[in-house]
Amino acid sequence: MLIERVIGGHEAARNSWKWQVSLQIADAYYPEYFSHICGGTLISPHWVMTAAHCIQMPIQANYQVALGEHNLFELDGTEYSVGVDKIFIHEDWNPRDIGNGNDIALLHLSVPAYGNGFVELGMLPSEGDILPNNYPCYITGWGLASGNAPARLQEAMLPVVDHAICSQSNWWGSQAKESMVCAGGDGVRSGCSGDSGGPLQCYRDGRWQIHGIVSYGILPYCNTYQKPTVFTRVSAYIDWIYNVSSSKVNGLNSSWMYSHAINGVISEISLTHYIHLLH
Repeated sequence: MLIERVIGGHEAARNSWKWQVSLQIADAYYPEYFSHICGGTLISPHWVMTAAHCIQMPIQANYQVALGEHNLFELDGTEYSVGVDKIFIHEDWNPRDIGNGNDIALLHLSVPAYGNGFVELGMLPSEGDILPNNYPCYITGWGLASGNAPARLQEAMLPVVDHAICSQSNWWGSQAKESMVCAGGDGVRSGCSGDSGGPLQCYRDGRWQIHGIVSYGILPYCNTYQKPTVFTRVSAYIDWIYNVSSSKVNGLNSSWMYSHAINGVISEISLTHYIHLLH
């Protein structure tokens, strides 16, 4: 039986990944009841980055993000929630062809996130930055592996799998695009359902950077050998992130993108029978 968490991982230290958010949804019939569906990354006081497939939900649904969260089922005293008032999905995202990539979305917050000592901004990598094979990175999330949601944020170290390897026929083959990052594949550690949209964070150039957005893998056997978790490669979408945020509302700028601290205010579609978005 698979454990109910990031597969092969363990509980993260409280508030150690301060940019991690829980993306939550409530339907029109129970507007006050929000439940976790995906992860995400706070990249600006006004913006959260997540996976496009996390938004393939009923049009009447309401979204919010929980920041400073650790235990989803308890009040930790560190968390607060903010509503989402605008959603921007990459224009080339196709839910019927997830292997084509572009699984990225930006969520605009109804009020800006603020620093409370437990919330920080995730740093983005330089445009086009490619991590070398076996580079150590961490996946975090509240993802499922069986019927129930885990309470506490989980983490696991996943080494990057170079595109030349991940695109081999006995790995992910042509379904692994250059706009993606593969990580894991050892048959022990992986992301799983519910981790979608969350960050792949890697310590590089003296700081933690968000290099991936959890996109897809194999369900229910998430930790299948030579089938690493596949992430949207953030460094391939830096221009898109800037363009959307600056041309829509409350744009990003480099000081927000590359600063850790916030001071004051600041559809399930399968590739094959077994390959699923990690929603």
